[in-house]
Amino acid sequence: MKIRKAVLADAVGIAKVHVDSWKTTYANIVPDEYLNKLSYESREQLWQDNIPNGGVYVAETKEGKIVGFSSGGKERTGKYHDYAGELYAIYILKEYQGNGLGKSLVKPIIAELLQQNISTMLVLVLEENSSRFFYEALGGKKIDTIEVNFTGEKLIELVYGLEDIRNIL
Repeated sequence: MKIRKAVLADAVGIAKVHVDSWKTTYANIVPDEYLNKLSYESREQLWQDNIPNGGVYVAETKEGKIVGFSSGGKERTGKYHDYAGELYAIYILKEYQGNGLGKSLVKPIIAELLQQNISTMLVLVLEENSSRFFYEALGGKKIDTIEVNFTGEKLIELVYGLEDIRNIL
């Protein structure tokens, strides 16, 4: 598996992983109405807008198929003063999960943050998402809970703080 910085041409592959991962990861968590409205086209546009800003990495097979991606940078809310970095997103196709790819996709985000003298990071994850255990295994500690709204349904998002991301590298 190859991990590399995303380029604009990767937007299509990232969008496919993004939508497909949401549909497998969040089935029975997020309302079907929301999941059914997800489209490759809208996510492709999102990633065409985001990739030029940096902090986006892909995992691809030997054949060049994108099977996962990560995105991160400076903490976006300004609410968590003890955490300067944030892992915005990490998604891996279901059939490629559980073999260390997640950690491999987090490492370049951490490396970028460390280059900016940022050694703390947070990540937000839906409480019912079993991937939260991945963040706990990385050393994340729950620092907050937030109520979020998905098409009228209220869900709980956990905020995990990682106090020293240098340990992960």
